[in-house]
Amino acid sequence: MLESTEHALLRRIAREQATSRAPSLVAAVVRDGEIVWSGGRGRVGGEVPGTDTQYRLGSITKTLVATAVMRLRDEGLLDLNDPLERHVPGTPFGAATVAQLLSHTSGLTSESPGQWWERTPGADWDALAGSLADGATKHRPGAKFHYSNVGYGVLGELIARHRGKDWLSVLNEEILGPLGMTRTTPHPVGAHADGFAVHPFADVLLPEPSPDAGAMAPAGQLWSTATDLGRWTSFLGGHTGGVLSPDTLEQMRTMVTVDDTDVWTTGFGLGLMLVRYQGRRLAGHTGSMPGFLAASLVDPAAGTGALVLANSTSGVGITPLALDLITMTDELEPRLPAEWQPSTVDPALLALTGLWHWGPTPYHLRIQGDGLLLLAPAEGPGRGSRFRETDKDTYLGLDGYYSGETLEVGRDSDGVATHLDLATFVFTRTPYDPAAPVPGGVEGWR
Repeated sequence: MLESTEHALLRRIAREQATSRAPSLVAAVVRDGEIVWSGGRGRVGGEVPGTDTQYRLGSITKTLVATAVMRLRDEGLLDLNDPLERHVPGTPFGAATVAQLLSHTSGLTSESPGQWWERTPGADWDALAGSLADGATKHRPGAKFHYSNVGYGVLGELIARHRGKDWLSVLNEEILGPLGMTRTTPHPVGAHADGFAVHPFADVLLPEPSPDAGAMAPAGQLWSTATDLGRWTSFLGGHTGGVLSPDTLEQMRTMVTVDDTDVWTTGFGLGLMLVRYQGRRLAGHTGSMPGFLAASLVDPAAGTGALVLANSTSGVGITPLALDLITMTDELEPRLPAEWQPSTVDPALLALTGLWHWGPTPYHLRIQGDGLLLLAPAEGPGRGSRFRETDKDTYLGLDGYYSGETLEVGRDSDGVATHLDLATFVFTRTPYDPAAPVPGGVEGWR
């Protein structure tokens, strides 16, 4: 990157480390699947931390666990609407669905009963499940957003039962290994930062413990480096490396529930935190454990993301810092639009393009460069969606109002397209064309 850009980014993290009094901090920016800038401030073992220094990820661990669950779904081993009872029988909260556990709408208690789980050694699944026998469900499943660390302990057990091995082994084999994230581990290995709490009224530190969380570990156990987290941030931006299909990742990045009211700024999809900021829609997650804070956010549309790792229990504005790094990068070094190039189009498909009408309202049907169809109002806002061909003259809605709905092309005896049937709505070449099967009939204009 330009020297001036690198200096501006370094100054931003330097200001954060100084004003937040973080013992150390590492940050990086990714673009198009690669780290394009990184920087560190403070000291770890007397040295400035680098991209190979491990920090604890906290709840970013959940995004990897969610990915393993979605892989089970894609293999047909479960459905997101399945109740937990079908996969982990015998719990008093078995009515909650897999999707609700992923999106923090299961109603489960936020923390495991007993001692503060983040600072004490955890027990096994049987002990965790036993502790949840009474009062584990705080809200009706599906009623509202209620962040649940316990829900991800449950999902870790679900993964283990399907794969016949512990959740961490599954992550190593199916996700971390294929993506080359070799420095992401359950406990620190090699160069790593120790976790500290910073006294609120003095510049002194208190070492924080980092025990194994046992059955609660899927909620926040993992340690990682800026290099590995850069790969994961790129993954969430779309560079999935074959670990997950683009369609599944997009489903994970789709809003399920909001974390605030009115005009939402944060919410959750399936295992991913979603943030709306200055016209951007970002996906990722933040993390906190005693002694550590972390953030990983990416703007899939821009292809730019950022990550932050710090060894402080609180005080560091990790989310605003990550958002600033993304915004500054795109403002200081704006991307050039991709060059337009012509593409090959099936002549039969080309014949479908152009003007159609939903009743009296004009729509345009276009073929995008990626081969998808886009049906949208000719002007102004309205119901618009992209469509992918699933069979001859049959298309599936991918987003917008018609997501999941079927569009079928109607033809006359000569094979000429006369109308589009979209979830029973009939689109015609002219407004209410009497030659097309418009429900209710067409008496003619007067």
